[in-house]
Amino acid sequence: MIPVVTLDPAGTDHHGEAARLRELGPVVRVVLPGGVEAWSVTHHALLADLLTDRRVSKDWHNWTAVRDGRITDDWPLIGMVKVTNMVTADGREHHRLRKFVTQTLTPRRVQSMRPRIAGIVGGLLDDLPSHAAADGTVDLRKHFAYPVPMQVICELVGVPEEERPELRELVDSIFRSTTAPEEVLKTQRDIYLLLDRLVAARHAEPGDDLISDLIAAQRDDPERLTDEELVGTMWLMLAAGHETTLSLIVNGARALLTHPDQRGLAVAGGEETWSAVVEETLRWDAPIGNFMARYPLEDIEIAGVTIPAGEAILAPYSAAGRDEAHHGQDAARFDITREQRRHLAFGGGPHLCLGAPLARLEATEALPALFRRYPGLSLAVPPAALVPVPSLFSNSAAELPVLLTVP
Repeated sequence: MIPVVTLDPAGTDHHGEAARLRELGPVVRVVLPGGVEAWSVTHHALLADLLTDRRVSKDWHNWTAVRDGRITDDWPLIGMVKVTNMVTADGREHHRLRKFVTQTLTPRRVQSMRPRIAGIVGGLLDDLPSHAAADGTVDLRKHFAYPVPMQVICELVGVPEEERPELRELVDSIFRSTTAPEEVLKTQRDIYLLLDRLVAARHAEPGDDLISDLIAAQRDDPERLTDEELVGTMWLMLAAGHETTLSLIVNGARALLTHPDQRGLAVAGGEETWSAVVEETLRWDAPIGNFMARYPLEDIEIAGVTIPAGEAILAPYSAAGRDEAHHGQDAARFDITREQRRHLAFGGGPHLCLGAPLARLEATEALPALFRRYPGLSLAVPPAALVPVPSLFSNSAAELPVLLTVP
């Protein structure tokens, strides 16, 4: 008998739920919002193999539940599934969609952003005291972790200042798993209206930004993106480029604030130590806890369980990140000195996240600057009082109230 678990759409006990999935076995039947059934592969090694398995597809058109109408456009998770970009493409089509971003978002370009990222981080740290409430608390998520990646990705892509408030609302909405059907439909419509405006503006007047560069890079290429594909690619970069880094910064700060011994090691160390902080945070408290992973093109067997063609498989990155078989018997412990083994926080295989170097760069600039600027930084509430973001996907605290100095 395959165990069946109804996943909590509000993510109220994210790691507790991930631990229960691991304990139930390597392959578990799960129920998503709306009674939609899927599979969850909970062990690191099996999930890593799945991410490179050519018998499975990333294309949502291969999900039988979508094809036969059981999943409609007002389903709360539809914005994470029914999109047109490299994340939902396979083989040559995936390569075609990905290559233009690879050509424009180069390692050199990412590294060239370091001074600007440092400037953004420094300015936000300067402003933190001005955001303190009457009791002295500051929401670190709202006033630091949130604006760092939002400003970076908007400047990189080319989102005008006046469009950013709407973009923030749309990104927040798309990652929530408790969204009402009418808001789901409105969000889907507003996303494409916003991005259509941005693409049209850059066609008319190119700038020094990624949209303009993507348009230029493919101008004479017979495999160039359609306008729909360009819009889908921009949405992927804006949503993923913000949400993952936001949660990484929140989770890294929370981990150090609740592990004073690890914080001491980090503050006393150098650049390599902070890199270890980021990698351990990614493993121990992955920014994206679950993600729609694959749809089998044929019946496949994983750990003795047959998953029929056309069914959805969920990647539970939180469960895999604390898998003792891969990360050791102390996998549930946050330890920046551990031997760093491969984690799956940014996926794997041909779909490994293109934005991972940028996310790492932002976090390794933001976290050391935060703890060096405010050495007396402390949580303003007990860790158990932190409320999670209401999402199956995003994994972080909805607020991170801190005191900037020792009371």
